[in-house]
Amino acid sequence: MRRTVLVALSLVLAISGAQARGPYGSLNVGNWKGGAFTNDTNGEFTSCMALAPYKSGITVFVIVGANMSWKLGFASESWNLNSGQNFPIVLTFDGQQPFNVQAAVISKNLLAVDMPDNSALIAQFRKSKAMSAFAQGQLFQFAMTGTSVLLPTLVNCVSKVKEVGVGNVGEFVAVAPKPAAKAVVASAEESAPPAQAAPKTGTQTGTGFVISNNGHIVTNQHVVDGCVGDIMGNLSGDAPVKLRLVSSDETNDLALLQAPSPFKDVATIRDKAIRPGDSVTAIGYPFHGLLTSDLTVTTGIVSSLSGVLNDTRYLQISAAVQPGNSGGPLLDNAGQVVGMVAAKLNALKFAKATGNIPENINFAIKTGMLRDFLDNSVVSYQTADAKSELKTSDIARNARTFTLLISCTAEQSASAKKH
Repeated sequence: MRRTVLVALSLVLAISGAQARGPYGSLNVGNWKGGAFTNDTNGEFTSCMALAPYKSGITVFVIVGANMSWKLGFASESWNLNSGQNFPIVLTFDGQQPFNVQAAVISKNLLAVDMPDNSALIAQFRKSKAMSAFAQGQLFQFAMTGTSVLLPTLVNCVSKVKEVGVGNVGEFVAVAPKPAAKAVVASAEESAPPAQAAPKTGTQTGTGFVISNNGHIVTNQHVVDGCVGDIMGNLSGDAPVKLRLVSSDETNDLALLQAPSPFKDVATIRDKAIRPGDSVTAIGYPFHGLLTSDLTVTTGIVSSLSGVLNDTRYLQISAAVQPGNSGGPLLDNAGQVVGMVAAKLNALKFAKATGNIPENINFAIKTGMLRDFLDNSVVSYQTADAKSELKTSDIARNARTFTLLISCTAEQSASAKKH
């Protein structure tokens, strides 16, 4: 990890053409590393910087200048940009309102975006857990860690260097705000800590499907997020079994579970790419116990090969899905997995924003994302080319043997955030 950071740091400094020296002191927040930098020519303090390298080969960095100017940058050795040009980018944080920004190309491998102090862009970046950047028809995804601590740490870095100089700095940390002054005398009621109400819990359900011969099951991360009790899996016709959470990917909404013993049947992932207009079937347990306790079957087509704001991780589908369908298999007309049901468009929010009520706009995670997740988790899975078409009833009958109801006891406050 240290070598990766040093290589990334050298890349940012070298390809920017900056005559910089550093880092002085150390800054370590989440996967962000950095420190203070000076002008190599005159030795004057110029900025504090933190960077985070990603497996994609892209390094994201944040710079706070000595004059408290802010920049967000991206660098990659594989790029070949035209220096001096403006580079439009759509930045989105946690799926919120996107920001249309103009990045300046510093060199063929590096571009930077000005972030005005106290701007909405900085505010969203500070509290984000995931950032996407859409530019020139490509979508890049970045998991954000520790940004709420990173930004005040960078500010403290600038202040500390100005106070003691680069030669006397140590580790940079965020400075907590001073508590407001309180009255010297307080009543017993004011002095006593407020009573903490016990969090309310309830049953949380979703869908999952068997993906390996070793008893591995995949579902959405939000299906098991907030679980405070055992996670249970119930295959139709069998007794529920206790599942163990093996790994999860919050950014891409994927989770891997494992049963105590293997299952007889396993889902097969289709190798051939899905196309717009292809027929699909969604299998799951929506509104379990309210509508029915059995699994439900809905059909539709692939409407688009991308989700909201051209998010290429998703398929847009017309097959109806509801809360509880999340994590279930999306199957082609041969019964092979072509996606994982993930979400439906929030009709109320969409109608409020546009004045129109959307119909049949739902989303599924593509198998490419699922396969990457399984490969990273070292889980084997079955793939096959497209087979002959089956009737919908046969697809549903086969899916029943590898599709599970996933349930747990969860804090209701956590569950309320899911959809």
